[in-house]
Amino acid sequence: MQNATTVTLMQFGIGRFLLAHVDLFASQARDEHGSDIRIIAVQSSDRAAGRTKAHALARDPVYPVKMRGRRDGELIDTTHQVDSITTALVAREAWAEVERRFRDEVTHVVSNTSEAGYQVPAGDGPRRNCPESFPAKLTHLLKTRFDAGRPGVTLLPCELLTDNALKLKDVILELAQAHYDDDGFMAWLERDCVWAVTLVDRIVSAELDPVGAVAEPYGLWAIQQTPGLVMPFSHPDVHLVDDIRPFERRKLHLLNLAHTWLVARVMDLGLGEEVTLVRQAIDDPRLGDELEKMLRQEVVPVLDQELPGMELEDYVDSILDRFRNPWLDHRLADIAQNHPQKLERRLAPVVQMAARQGRDVPRLASAFPSTASASTSSLSST
Repeated sequence: MQNATTVTLMQFGIGRFLLAHVDLFASQARDEHGSDIRIIAVQSSDRAAGRTKAHALARDPVYPVKMRGRRDGELIDTTHQVDSITTALVAREAWAEVERRFRDEVTHVVSNTSEAGYQVPAGDGPRRNCPESFPAKLTHLLKTRFDAGRPGVTLLPCELLTDNALKLKDVILELAQAHYDDDGFMAWLERDCVWAVTLVDRIVSAELDPVGAVAEPYGLWAIQQTPGLVMPFSHPDVHLVDDIRPFERRKLHLLNLAHTWLVARVMDLGLGEEVTLVRQAIDDPRLGDELEKMLRQEVVPVLDQELPGMELEDYVDSILDRFRNPWLDHRLADIAQNHPQKLERRLAPVVQMAARQGRDVPRLASAFPSTASASTSSLSST
């Protein structure tokens, strides 16, 4: 692994998350380290709101990100003028320009769609002029680059999917196999392109008009070490890791677990009308004090055996800071969606780990009896 000296990153999507995460990190790296980073932002869908934002970015690519929340116990309310985007394009309006830039300039690719965003609708494919779906667009652009004799690119998908880069790679290889009779292209995709699995974590709570975002101070971009990987830039919140899975498990069994545990306790205590937001719950001694004891005294000792070296106490500190964000209205009713399934995925494995280790976790286990008699409908949605 090395850091690139000059990075041209093509970003598919100009939603508020990428604007306040990858683009913010890149801008801060430019400011702090003089990194040479140029981001080409592509609005890949035909949404009217996205086109409007892309046009605004094209006119003035510098935009504000307001950082509001707590970090290391301190209140933060600052604004950073993000200047890492140098070009903004709408794929449908400037496809030839997207092709040229991808072929001649790009070193890295970032995306933030969804699991549905990896699907290719019937009738779509990479041989079309400006294909409809993101995977077909990307396959087309990669083939254009390969045909020009250009080197491979590093792909850093930011979708919240396990093994996101490997899933994307499988889709691209399937499209390439189906639409191009070119063994050389298939080999180039496998050999010359780097598909790096990543994990992102940050709440970006609001958009600013015409372009910008409001985000919490906490941010994480973990990138799994992959042969041939060239990191796009250095930043204290961007981590090169040998294995992404411990970071996924830490998030699932501490941050996500804490959210679901709060929902269970609010329902069990009948506080749904009184306590509707995460920050209200953490400030209520009936909930917040018990949550911290549960995390520090029960969950962390269990996970320490499973995830050594993951700085779990520091991570709990960051969770409590995030939950106490006075600017973030994180609704418990939203977290309560699919509550039984979340209990099984987020909490039950930790209870099982504790049993194997011979540990008692009464506070954690208290989340389960409530599901027999309580309903998530008891949480206020107002």
